[in-house]
Amino acid sequence: MSDTTVPEPTLQSAVEHTLMPSIVTEMQDELKGSVRCVVVTPEKAWLDKTAEMVIVPLFDGELGVLPGRAPLIGRLGAGELRIKKGDVVERLFVEAGFVQVRSNVVTILTEKAMKATDVTTTAAEQARNEAEALPTGNAVERANKAKARDRALGMKKVAAKNS
Repeated sequence: MSDTTVPEPTLQSAVEHTLMPSIVTEMQDELKGSVRCVVVTPEKAWLDKTAEMVIVPLFDGELGVLPGRAPLIGRLGAGELRIKKGDVVERLFVEAGFVQVRSNVVTILTEKAMKATDVTTTAAEQARNEAEALPTGNAVERANKAKARDRALGMKKVAAKNS
């Protein structure tokens, strides 16, 4: 006979699951042991998936998010977003933006997102050339050029993994 004990339900959980079930309760139950990843661009909500782990490119490195991660808000860098579920890893390219981690939900706000396999070395080289052609006459132009360079570098790293 196994010695596993089942925790006694609390009044709150009994109410949520029996008397007042809702889509929110069902979603929270489904998320146990996983992380939800939401990618939003100005055009649309680009992705909404659950995973075991999400690896986010920050402006100064990478952040791995597992279930139970403490809340944070960070600056997203251009690079590869990886969503791991079992042995499957979905790769995306995201541009700079912001990331929020809260209650096992990773929300990414970015200018543009695309499948990593769609990023080619030709596109990365073209982005680099466009970045170098930008003017640097004032502070705003220099900031735009730096952002374009970071985007091109992120594209180059993702394209290198595709080869």
